[in-house]
Amino acid sequence: MTSADRPVSAATAVLRRLRFPALGTRCEVQYAAPDGDRQAAAFERAAVGWVQAFEARYSRFRADSLISRINAEAGREWVDVDAETERLFALCDTLQTMTRGILDPTALPLIRLWDWKAPQPAIPADAAIAAARRLVGWGTVQRQAGRVRLPQAGMALDFGGFGKEYAVDIVADIAREHGLASALVDFGRDLRGLGAPPGRPAWHIGLEDPQRPATPWASVALAGDRGIASSGDYVRGFVIDGRRYGHIIDPRTGWPVANDCRQVTVVAGTCLQAGVLSTTAFVLGVTAGLAWIESFPGADAAFVTTQARAQTRGFYQYVVSA
Repeated sequence: MTSADRPVSAATAVLRRLRFPALGTRCEVQYAAPDGDRQAAAFERAAVGWVQAFEARYSRFRADSLISRINAEAGREWVDVDAETERLFALCDTLQTMTRGILDPTALPLIRLWDWKAPQPAIPADAAIAAARRLVGWGTVQRQAGRVRLPQAGMALDFGGFGKEYAVDIVADIAREHGLASALVDFGRDLRGLGAPPGRPAWHIGLEDPQRPATPWASVALAGDRGIASSGDYVRGFVIDGRRYGHIIDPRTGWPVANDCRQVTVVAGTCLQAGVLSTTAFVLGVTAGLAWIESFPGADAAFVTTQARAQTRGFYQYVVSA
């Protein structure tokens, strides 16, 4: 990191802030360290060190990462993996099953095909979409104890569908291990709250208005130990002939989601749960998404469409202004 990128910690009253860039976003942790500077410094070293190591191993944007090595060997050789990676693969099993295939770690060929960052984005040909879909399928990944292989050239893994939220939860665990009972971990608006800020009953989180980004349409309060995450396609995407194509791709169809949803916010027990549920509900749409969220005890959601808003019954307990 350059000097401008080094983690910065500052105390306001008894609330400290740790900020650092990682995982393609701005990472921030607000926390109280009751035992003072030594406790704070130990936590910050552990948190930043873990995130940097996680990114170095699993970012597809780093050519020397383990994920990039696995992808480079697609259709060719097996790649050795350690126990941590095998645990993440087991998590992929769970998430792929739980989301009915909507969250698929092998969907990168489709994501690359619908490149909203291209200088001149284009709608792929049907044949190209079909070819990319043939490369998608978590169930086809070959795994043996201590190694993995992608059987077809062109296949690729990407933990972007859950990696940031997973990291948020780990940093929250690190905070707890260092004796911090009051913390808010925020990685690009995927959050996990522990306790409450000093002198206040809850952490207050603004929910961005898709029609007016950077302006909140509501504020919610988190206290205790809860995660919150939002999924939406109103920022990342492109428009052709008056139709918008967002960055969230449904691997079951090969096309960007187009069901009138603009944003889904979920509050759940962890940030990982909230993120996975919000993305899946976004793809399912309001009616099916609401029913699906309500099947998970302890999870609540708010949907924003182009014309209206809808919420699970329990979401109202979190809203402090709207």
